[in-house]
Amino acid sequence: MKFGFVKVAAAIPSVKVADCLFNAQQTEKQITQAEEKGVQIIIFPELNLTGYSCGDLFEQGLLLEQAEFALMQIMNNTRQLDIISIVGLPVVVNSTLLNCAVVFQKGKILGVVPKTYLPNYKEFYEQRWFAPSTAHSDDTVVRLCGQLVPVSANLLFETSDVCFGVEICEDVWATIPPSSTLALKGAEIIFNMSADTENISKHQYLRSLLAQQSARCLAGYVFASSGFGESTTDVVFAGNALIYENGSLLAESERFSFEEQLVISEIDVERLRGERLGNTTFAASVRAYSQQPVKRVCAEMVNVKDLHLTRPVEPHPFVPAGGKLLDERCEEIFSIQVAGLAKRLVHTHCNTVVVGISGGLDSTLALLVCVKTFDKLGLSRKGIVGITMPGFGTTDRTYHNALDLMQSLGVTTKEISIKDACIQHFKDIEHDINVHDVTYENGQARERTQILMDYANKVGGLVIGTGDLSELALGWATYNGDHMSMYGVNASIPKTLVRYLVTWVAETGVDAESRATLLDIIDTPISPELIPADENGNIKQKTEDLVGPYELHDFFLYHFLRFGSRPAKIFYLAEIAFKDVYDRETIKKWLTTFCRRFFNQQVKRSCLPDGPKVGSVSLSPRGDWRMPSDASSALWLKECEEL
Repeated sequence: MKFGFVKVAAAIPSVKVADCLFNAQQTEKQITQAEEKGVQIIIFPELNLTGYSCGDLFEQGLLLEQAEFALMQIMNNTRQLDIISIVGLPVVVNSTLLNCAVVFQKGKILGVVPKTYLPNYKEFYEQRWFAPSTAHSDDTVVRLCGQLVPVSANLLFETSDVCFGVEICEDVWATIPPSSTLALKGAEIIFNMSADTENISKHQYLRSLLAQQSARCLAGYVFASSGFGESTTDVVFAGNALIYENGSLLAESERFSFEEQLVISEIDVERLRGERLGNTTFAASVRAYSQQPVKRVCAEMVNVKDLHLTRPVEPHPFVPAGGKLLDERCEEIFSIQVAGLAKRLVHTHCNTVVVGISGGLDSTLALLVCVKTFDKLGLSRKGIVGITMPGFGTTDRTYHNALDLMQSLGVTTKEISIKDACIQHFKDIEHDINVHDVTYENGQARERTQILMDYANKVGGLVIGTGDLSELALGWATYNGDHMSMYGVNASIPKTLVRYLVTWVAETGVDAESRATLLDIIDTPISPELIPADENGNIKQKTEDLVGPYELHDFFLYHFLRFGSRPAKIFYLAEIAFKDVYDRETIKKWLTTFCRRFFNQQVKRSCLPDGPKVGSVSLSPRGDWRMPSDASSALWLKECEEL
């Protein structure tokens, strides 16, 4: 298993009702096609070897005999293939007929999973022909295709790569689906073979149901439902194939297609394991269901020669998709920031805030949050004190943008130069002002923070922090300088998202004058402006030249923190996500930088000020991330070297 990915497929074959030979040929063809595409596990629709809509023909011995013969033929003809296949057929067990999923590999039946919940309402009459799984004990064995095999709804199938379980159609619609128990017993992927009939609005409900079940089980979910060829005497089957991973849709079929379909994607089992390890509620549920019976069946590992992902790898995972969703998400994020600050102001009975305004993205977003908060609380914007503090590296562009924005937004504007104070400070500590080292830079950052803190004391206000999540991850902040504030509204907003939020506010929430300034701020290179400008007065110190592109670092951070991914896997995914943007060596260079800085700079994150959590990732020592400041980065850097 390469990087934890398991390639799965949901097949929608052509089918002829009661023609087992034809159905076997179509099933065998799709198994072969899937094997050629590197699929490790494939599932077919419910009762696909006979057709679901046979009705009373299920009571015909000839049909049952031919279904078993069809299974034997498929197994014989695919014996040389590694792929694990799950097909549907009726199976007689102790003079009862069960609606079953049969799991087999290389000519060997691994197990038979009968359906537990048999619908017998509206258009469904399954209890007329079938018995439920509960009709037999979990230790039941049946002779099928000349093999003695276990029959149970509580079977788990295990390879060295993955553990999976199977349920059938109605099972997932139950109050407590069998897949819930299977997941708590170790199933990382659930396969569901179905014969789902179509009617108005049902499909959307089905999608919601499967998404929620995969999320609730912290599992992958592969769903294959009957399509064209089933009887349309009273109902229609649309051929739904859906693949989910922890609530997210990875791939789906074309509904109402007249052609056979093979829907393929890769489920990140390693990611799911990480989710489960970090979820204490899942662990508590495991304990609660510890007495539930389960039988484990071993299967062979399915080798993957070359892993080629068909699932998309989003290069900007913190940024929502465009259009209406982006607007909704930006509004939600902005509202969380506003709500967090509003509570702090109400609690402290404070009507004044102090913000350092540099003309850059982060301080701009912080100012916009303050403005919105004051408006919602009915407070005068004059209670927002924006202080611009030009220094040795401040350019005309950022200086004027800072002043213009504060003026157009109607906040109180102050300008306090840090030059004289820093010159005196450098003299006091005997530092050569011409040496532009870390002392030179951090001295300016701490001077600015001192001004903000002392002025806040003077006016009885709170200093609002402007630093973002990306800077915290890299430690790109001066300890006890811009690293510190009284409330950090941007603390869990990554740099790539900051730009989108400011753009959203510019387009939806401000006047034309403010919009023009915001758009210019968005286009300004990111810089702390602690080094003097070049001879043309332009920014000389560009952050991304020094620490690397923020879009890369945000990508690294998301996969490292959200899923616990190792450097080799992050590198593999980054090569796919940025294949037309960065070459292999560039990605490796900045991934190494990320790992080194993330570990070395934990000391700054161990004493962060308060700030609202916005997304699924946060670095607050009181929330998502608890890490010793002296943890070693050796393992991660070694893996980076070996890439």
